[in-house]
Amino acid sequence: MAGSHILSTAFIITAFATRLVIPAPTAQNGFSFASYYNDHMVLQKAPQKSNIWGYSTKLNDIVHVTIKGSGITHTVQTKVYKGSEGKGVWKIALPAVPAGGPFTVTATSSLANLILEDVLFGDVWICSGQSNMQFTLTMGLNTSAEIADGVNYPNIRLFTVRRKESKTRQYDLIDIEQNWSLPSKTSLGGSPWSHFSSVCWFYGKDLYNELKYPIGLIASSWGGTLIESWSSPEAMSKCGAPITYGPQPGFPRDPSVLWNTMISPFLPFTIYGAIWYQGESNGGHGDRYNCSFPAMIDDWRDNFNKESGGQTSRNFPFGFVQLAANSNNPKSLGMTGIRWAQTASFGYVPNARMHDVFMAVSLDLPDYNSPMGSIHPRHKKIVCDRLALAGLSVAYHKTGKKFQGPYPSKITNHKTDSTVTVEFDHGNSPLDVRAQDGFEVCCVSKTQTSGCNTYDKDWHAAPVSKSTKTSVTTHYPDSCNQNLTVKALRYLWRESPCIFLKCPVYSVENQLPAPPFLYHFPDLGDVHIIG
Repeated sequence: MAGSHILSTAFIITAFATRLVIPAPTAQNGFSFASYYNDHMVLQKAPQKSNIWGYSTKLNDIVHVTIKGSGITHTVQTKVYKGSEGKGVWKIALPAVPAGGPFTVTATSSLANLILEDVLFGDVWICSGQSNMQFTLTMGLNTSAEIADGVNYPNIRLFTVRRKESKTRQYDLIDIEQNWSLPSKTSLGGSPWSHFSSVCWFYGKDLYNELKYPIGLIASSWGGTLIESWSSPEAMSKCGAPITYGPQPGFPRDPSVLWNTMISPFLPFTIYGAIWYQGESNGGHGDRYNCSFPAMIDDWRDNFNKESGGQTSRNFPFGFVQLAANSNNPKSLGMTGIRWAQTASFGYVPNARMHDVFMAVSLDLPDYNSPMGSIHPRHKKIVCDRLALAGLSVAYHKTGKKFQGPYPSKITNHKTDSTVTVEFDHGNSPLDVRAQDGFEVCCVSKTQTSGCNTYDKDWHAAPVSKSTKTSVTTHYPDSCNQNLTVKALRYLWRESPCIFLKCPVYSVENQLPAPPFLYHFPDLGDVHIIG
């Protein structure tokens, strides 16, 4: 079993708990690992092969890399070549190693001998996005016990990229906020916005509790940033001319400047997957995000696969948090377009456009009293429990529990009594109906071909009037059946559509909320099968 290679928790805590941030060997006589290879790191486990790379001033020199530990010894060799930066580079794929450790990794050339200690093999995840990903554990609700508990998870390892931008592509990190570290009060409990990412930690901890083997977490995020800054020029070219955003002091706004510095350097590294929490800064541009978000995911996958020599999957799993509630104004429509665009206008993931993608719905978790502002809700643990449940299903094919909230499968418009009945999940999943308000219908003239835009006046409340085990019936104004007709139905189309954990529709099985959706009725028929 993979876990058989992992030393006891007691040993690792005793040996390494005080060694929080020890730099990797820097250049010795012109020979070095790349910046993010350090003691205590996690390398990607089998069946993938983990890549090791670095720099050398001596072209054509032979480099031997040896991994040793847990009864395993492997040595591979490669040659120094001239890399894209014009520097001498060496890179090698290690043999596939099962989960476990600790191992030592030794790189030897004619110039120097470099050693990494306490290296584990497991799954490596990148956690990226803007401020809700950067949001640190010390900023959350009642997290002191969570931080103290971190020492009991020595096989989760943490790494945080320092926030740097560049208009040119960087092949290695400019700087590091937090080198590979074991969880501790220091490594988890850094100052606000420094380390460690709350979402990244809770997600990784949930994975570890299920998988029981090492997890490496790389936090690479920057508050207030746009998706364009995290996207390569090639990704942005898929969506037409870029939008020009105004300057925002202290936050990068230029295209690709964070792709260049905080994502691109990891491309040769073998990873398992990525999670993402971003979109607030792109608010008001849902149509653009509808293209740019899937395009960014595709591009990250293609580039990681290509530059890792095929070791990172071309379809690596990608998870995201659908944007949370924010404004306490019940009429505000902010964030609605971005939430819909995050699913490429399907309303759910995975879907035909976004395969191997999973999400956590978070719009039912408002935190209007957050000291960091309501756009930064503190309920990260609930969000990550949802995200990890979805990730275990999509990324790890754990099928024991339904990982999505209810979604409409049939919508019936009963014109005689001005109601719409929405069946969820083909009638196969019992519903937990907690509130009435959240559904709306769009009523327009029977001859009107346009209308039902997101922000127009033709939308009317259609509160839940009754429910069954698997459906809800909503009642809309009788005036919609006089000189008007119902053209569309939407759900939770508000920036903050409900109070805490009290949106209308949840699943009994997993307590997950139904996500927001928008459905335009065809011209013919009153019964509509969605999927």
